[in-house]
Amino acid sequence: MSSLISAVSWVRRGVALQNPSKYVLDDKELERVSALARIELEDAQVELKRAHEAAKSMGQGDDIEVLDGEGDADEDDGNWVDEDDDAMDVDSEAPKPPTQEPSAEAKTNDDDLSKYNLDDYDDDGPGDSISHFSNINNIAVYKNNDEDPYITLKEDDAENERTELEVLPSDNLLVVAKTEDEISQLEIYVYEESEANLYVHHDLMLPNFPLCLEWLDFPPASSSSNNDPTNSGLGNYIAVGTLDPEIEIWSLDVVEAMYPNTVLGRPDKTKAHIPVPLGTGKKKKKKTKSRQVEKAYHVDAVLGLSWNKKQRNLLASASADRTVKLWDLSRDPTISGGEGGALRSFDVHKDKVQAVQWNEKDPAVLLTGSYDRTVRTFDTRSPDTGVGAFLGSDVEALEVGSMARVSLESGIVLNFDVRNLSSNSNQDIDHPSPPIFTLQAHTGAASSLDVNPHIRGCIVTGGSDKMVKVWNVEESDEKHHVSLVNSRDLGVGKVFSTTFSPESDSPLTLAAGGSKAKLQIWDVGANREARKAFAGKLREAGKMLKENKEGDGGVVGLVSDGEESDDEDDE
Repeated sequence: MSSLISAVSWVRRGVALQNPSKYVLDDKELERVSALARIELEDAQVELKRAHEAAKSMGQGDDIEVLDGEGDADEDDGNWVDEDDDAMDVDSEAPKPPTQEPSAEAKTNDDDLSKYNLDDYDDDGPGDSISHFSNINNIAVYKNNDEDPYITLKEDDAENERTELEVLPSDNLLVVAKTEDEISQLEIYVYEESEANLYVHHDLMLPNFPLCLEWLDFPPASSSSNNDPTNSGLGNYIAVGTLDPEIEIWSLDVVEAMYPNTVLGRPDKTKAHIPVPLGTGKKKKKKTKSRQVEKAYHVDAVLGLSWNKKQRNLLASASADRTVKLWDLSRDPTISGGEGGALRSFDVHKDKVQAVQWNEKDPAVLLTGSYDRTVRTFDTRSPDTGVGAFLGSDVEALEVGSMARVSLESGIVLNFDVRNLSSNSNQDIDHPSPPIFTLQAHTGAASSLDVNPHIRGCIVTGGSDKMVKVWNVEESDEKHHVSLVNSRDLGVGKVFSTTFSPESDSPLTLAAGGSKAKLQIWDVGANREARKAFAGKLREAGKMLKENKEGDGGVVGLVSDGEESDDEDDE
């Protein structure tokens, strides 16, 4: 698997703890992890006891012990000792003659220790109670650790080590889903805008290839108090969808974490995610049946996530199993009997559901996009009465407000009024629903899309043509005019993720990642034409752009070690 960045998510300033805590693996945390992962340690102990009894029945019970954990008997072969060692050992040398008392001359010449009187070493003589410390006045005393030559870790170094992980209130965090050398992980970056500095703060290992990210501040029900430093009802969490059917939620305020705060949609061991073979197997190419849909959890990869900012305990997920599921984060997923599963499951599409998004204007409404070339919007309280539109191409990404903007595999971006979508589910798919406007954004797939939360009508798209483009949508007399403001190859390869900064004082700053496993921050406001295009809208929103040096193009990336390949400069 090639190295790439599949998703990027911003964390606004002031949310992260200034001093993140370190992960603590204690007995309580082990119990939580075993329950969350559905690991039944008791079953392993039972199997070991059965093996011991079987060996004992064969006359070998005295030589086998029940292990407390996993192990291999072969590893301890070197420590086995025969009970009759004395009988089996044969001396290869001739017996030594009996020892003789050394002569006085030998005692004098040899290095004997009699002169040290070691037999009386422990006897305290009169007045010798502190004889061992008779040279105490000669012990060197230093004013501080910096002057002591035997202390290598100075106080300044220790202080630097403590402050190395410090996150200032003026810092942004960026969470990057990265896969490199077949290892998937979350990399958490710190972006110091004032210094134009970007660096990796810490990382979290993932079990499989990450596909989507969603930031949220609602603490999951199964979080451990030892490894969840926030107790105020708010937090700093990232939800991750991977090729696995489960959803992992990690705290971004804990470093060196070994296990997520919660896992949504993990079934018990009797319902493992195993694909069912199709046919007799006589054909050269085997196919697999679609996995049977489950209401309580996904059975295929999680492709999209969306957190409800109004009803903060709700998280929606879209999956390759063709379903959209609604999760209540206040419910403990370790509860058996289905009570810890999905709150609701919606079977609204006929193919993989690529994207899902809550409507911020109406927090009960969801918009979904699928590989069945449709988008659908429906009220989660009555999902059977939803409306939709046929698009003529697979959905790549979408954003929804009063308008729904959808990017397609064909490189087109469509704009719909969600209030006027058709409720006719039998509409001919060869005749797509008419959008308000159509934009041919990229020559390849328009794989990413984001709407600026600060500037009306400002959108960014990224595509497989390696270009990141910023667009300005003007509305007048119910007509829409779309113009390209700026276009740039940021050197990230095929663009998989583009997202605007959540900071209102940086309304034209965005992050992008793609097939080169490289993260870039782009301040579009550093371009004179971009400032001119959005000047009126910025004044209308009461926002001011900061002064930027136009010479650097407003691009900030990770400082390299001088080992960048030449092909990046060529592209």
